Amino acid sequence: MSRIGNAPITINKDISASLDGSTFVVKGPKGELRLAVPKGITVAVTADTVTVARKHNDKPSRAVHGALRAIISNMVAGVTKGWSRVLELSGVGYRASMSGANLVLSVGFSHSVTITPTSGITFTVSENKITITGIDKQQVGQMAANIRRLKKPEPYKGKGIKYEGEHIRK
Repeated sequence: MSRIGNAPITINKDISASLDGSTFVVKGPKGELRLAVPKGITVAVTADTVTVARKHNDKPSRAVHGALRAIISNMVAGVTKGWSRVLELSGVGYRASMSGANLVLSVGFSHSVTITPTSGITFTVSENKITITGIDKQQVGQMAANIRRLKKPEPYKGKGIKYEGEHIRK
């Protein structure tokens, strides 16, 4: 029994959810997201709820059931309020700036690093903090991980790019 997978997802009045063949579509004030529903999983959309059920009780179906429900819940939250991750730059001379929609980082290399956002992702920079926002939680997290990977925080002085609230053991 999946407690997460069996929980219904409530939908607000300003969000429309539909099933287009085997694709789940959510439209809201921030945008539209699509998700391919795997075989063995059924998604039922009513006026104010979305429920996810599995057809079989085998191990792969049980594994996908709860994960798909969580992904759909994140999609509904993303088109409603959006997702964001904040990265902090710490180190002498480490700077971030914007060049149009692109993010320009100066993090100790002999050259500056320019990062272009993928579709649906926006950057904002203020006081050596980079805020990554978008409606797709996976894209926002992946873009934050890619930026952090450029200069991971080192354990001796703590210099580098880290998530907001991340504690670096020295």
